[in-house]
Amino acid sequence: MKKTLVLLLVLAMVFSLAACAKDTTEPATEAVETETDAEPATETEAEDMMPASDIPLIAFCSDVGTIDDESFNQYSYAGVVSVCEAYGIEYEYFVPAEDSTEQRQTNIRQAVSDGAACIVVTGYLYGEALAWAAAEYPDVNFIGIDVSEYDIVSYADAIPANVRSIVYHEEQAGYLAGYAAVKDGYTELGFLGGMAVPAVVRYGYGYVQGADAAAAEMGTDININYYYGGQFYGDASITAKMEGWYSNGTEIVFACGGGIYTSAVEAALNYDGKVIGVDVDQNYLGLNGVADGTYAYNPFVTSAYKSLQTSVEDVLNEFVEGNWIGGVSSNLGLAEGDYVGLPTGADSWNFATFTVDDYNTVVEGIRDGSITVDPSSDTTTTPAVSDFTTVNYIS
Repeated sequence: MKKTLVLLLVLAMVFSLAACAKDTTEPATEAVETETDAEPATETEAEDMMPASDIPLIAFCSDVGTIDDESFNQYSYAGVVSVCEAYGIEYEYFVPAEDSTEQRQTNIRQAVSDGAACIVVTGYLYGEALAWAAAEYPDVNFIGIDVSEYDIVSYADAIPANVRSIVYHEEQAGYLAGYAAVKDGYTELGFLGGMAVPAVVRYGYGYVQGADAAAAEMGTDININYYYGGQFYGDASITAKMEGWYSNGTEIVFACGGGIYTSAVEAALNYDGKVIGVDVDQNYLGLNGVADGTYAYNPFVTSAYKSLQTSVEDVLNEFVEGNWIGGVSSNLGLAEGDYVGLPTGADSWNFATFTVDDYNTVVEGIRDGSITVDPSSDTTTTPAVSDFTTVNYIS
């Protein structure tokens, strides 16, 4: 067994997904390792398969932000932790010290030097670094979460055989969040994005489309404030902007972009406002805040999620079990399964009048194609809306 600190980290990430105890302001330089009493997976007889017992290390290279953002980075990393814990494989993570391709390449280079047989990276900004790494390290496999085929082939002829790309239909989750909010009676809405990266844009544009569809069905006028903060963390200036929104009548804000949700929550609590979480079911943050006295009430109404941890686990399990499928990009949405949506558990469903049955009807409409959601992430062209919807795009 490793030291107590490592065991605490594993327990925190896998079971409670609490904030990681490791310093996240600089790239990690030492492996965060785990050993378990569980036996590794049975070796396969295929010559080109690597038994779990022969995998020295799996590494995770995060997007800009932090590893404990209660959102995109944290839950993607949790998938790495979960699989490595199950098979007794060592693992480590890296956080970019700066937002640059050179830094991403440096982190990948260090992970390979440490012995990583598979590296999971997050965010479309890894496209160039992945194309380089795949050619530089042909014996290492790479999994790109939110890294599209386009992001990679902009720097390579095709997706390399040692790369697996996974992207999501975030616009579908955003649509469901916007539709549900308006159907539940909210007419003054906000969208707070982090950086205007494709995934965030798809969430936001889907949100606008869903809210508008509900407004048109109901014949109700709605207003949407729409803003990108340019970062994946909250701060005093963004909190002040959100306070301005809430004080001027905004009722609910879809906070989409890693830790930027903290500014929306802080402002909401000061003005009795509401928040929609992102990427994962963030309702537990509100419940925990109420339980420990930090929050006067739970501001989270729902969350627009995508199955980050499950997706990472699925592909890593394929790799560990010798069933690697590379050179392809998977685009996961409702047609492929329950890869995006809103959490429907009783502890997370905080709508007043919009019901789970209502929700399921819309989900099936998107799944069977009778409801279409534009997946565009082109920031130069905003979604068309009806006369019932006014969107205030704030630069």
